[in-house]
Amino acid sequence: MEKTKEGRMEDLSNQKVIDEEAASPALELASRHREYLLQRHGTLDLDPVPAMDDADPYNWPTWKKNMNLILVAFHAMMGTFTAASIIPAYSDIAADLGISMTTTAYLTSLQIAILGGAPLFWKPLSNRYGRRPIFLISLIGSLVCNIGCAKSPSYGSMAACRALVAFFISPAGSLGSAVVTECFFKRDRARYMGVWTLLVTLGVPLSPFVFGFVAQRVNYRWIYWILAIVNGVQFLLYTFLGPETRYIGGPDGEPALSGFRQEYLSFRRIDPTPLKPYEFIRPLTFVTRPTVIIPAAAYAMVFLFGSVICTVEIPQLLQVKFDLNAQQLGLQFLGVIIGSVLGEQLGGPLSDTWMRWRARRQNGQSPAPEFRLWLSYIGFLLTIAGTVVFLVQTERSPAGKWNVTPIVGVAISGFGNQVVTTVLITYAVDSNPGEPATVGVFITFVRQMWGFIGPFWFPSMFDNVGVADSAGVAAALLVGVSLFPTIILQYCGSDWRRNRKPSTT
Repeated sequence: MEKTKEGRMEDLSNQKVIDEEAASPALELASRHREYLLQRHGTLDLDPVPAMDDADPYNWPTWKKNMNLILVAFHAMMGTFTAASIIPAYSDIAADLGISMTTTAYLTSLQIAILGGAPLFWKPLSNRYGRRPIFLISLIGSLVCNIGCAKSPSYGSMAACRALVAFFISPAGSLGSAVVTECFFKRDRARYMGVWTLLVTLGVPLSPFVFGFVAQRVNYRWIYWILAIVNGVQFLLYTFLGPETRYIGGPDGEPALSGFRQEYLSFRRIDPTPLKPYEFIRPLTFVTRPTVIIPAAAYAMVFLFGSVICTVEIPQLLQVKFDLNAQQLGLQFLGVIIGSVLGEQLGGPLSDTWMRWRARRQNGQSPAPEFRLWLSYIGFLLTIAGTVVFLVQTERSPAGKWNVTPIVGVAISGFGNQVVTTVLITYAVDSNPGEPATVGVFITFVRQMWGFIGPFWFPSMFDNVGVADSAGVAAALLVGVSLFPTIILQYCGSDWRRNRKPSTT
């Protein structure tokens, strides 16, 4: 009887392997390759299928993948973190350099624009030379230029140094989607993509929250010194803990170099494909792809009202009305921080669970990427509700008496913004397999350009329409540019993907 039980257990184990092989592309692999994957991952149900090489990031241990993701996500956060860092110190900078508050705000707007355009330069280079060398150059350049900001004697020199900081710090803000795709299997992609997108979002409110204390208690130039110190620490951590994720194997799938050399010591051209000038503008051609431009435009509009207006305009709307000092102003950003962290739980882990549930309903068949979009509607509605609460309650609150309700609105819109961020970026990457870096660069470009333009027309809207009535304008834009196009994408996306011509580059 005991032998029979053991026999049944062995039969069930064998059947499990057979079922996994039948459902996986790994069935067509050589037996040695299948044995390697089973030993490494315990399953052949892998999408995509890794190479038989320890240097392939898909084969890294979980701790190594997570450590690298944290470094890249934090690096991405430093882009928006640096841009927003001086928001609590606008009045101090204006007084020190003899300029107006509006002119001072251009120091932030300048960086927002460059953070969108600079990745067009970095992306082709990272494809040829790898992500790691570009990230290391990024941090050294940012460190030097932040020191330049700290020592700048005039507005012109400070603006020039801020522009260079944005140029150097920008790569991880768009290449993070590629790093996630190069390290994590498709079944967990939204959860890990969410870590990157969450930190990009948090950079905007977290920076003034932290540096409000710095601006209040020490000279504002210490903001730049602290940024430079952080860049130096990042560089050291990358040197020892940030391996290369762009994997290109040797002939016939054999390892090109030893794992350690390929991951840490390879500072050479890893992709021999000729570098063409067209590649520096190729991400912009994705404007013709509905599966990219629709989520990019929808996300950019949500980011504008769920993040930018709630942060860039807080000094103009709340600091003056409630007579807040720099430290008190920084505390107003706590709402969007809390909302964004909570929103990521819905946009990331729950999004993957949602897709796995659908796969089980379809007998293991992967659901279409459009199924993920159902969760985005929750984000759209919350962003609209939060923006309305923020603007209406800001106008209704009595002057000189602080009121928490505008910050509650900020938290609600931050929650919705983060749901939309993770869901739409993951959808765009899944809908354009093999091009995650290009998708990330294009989405970043659209988001940053729209975020750059917003602060120029917000004051006119508030003056001509009124702060509370501007909520109607915001709601109309969110419905017209974000919600309705996403509904169309949900029902037409599969046909657009099916009819798209394969890329020739």
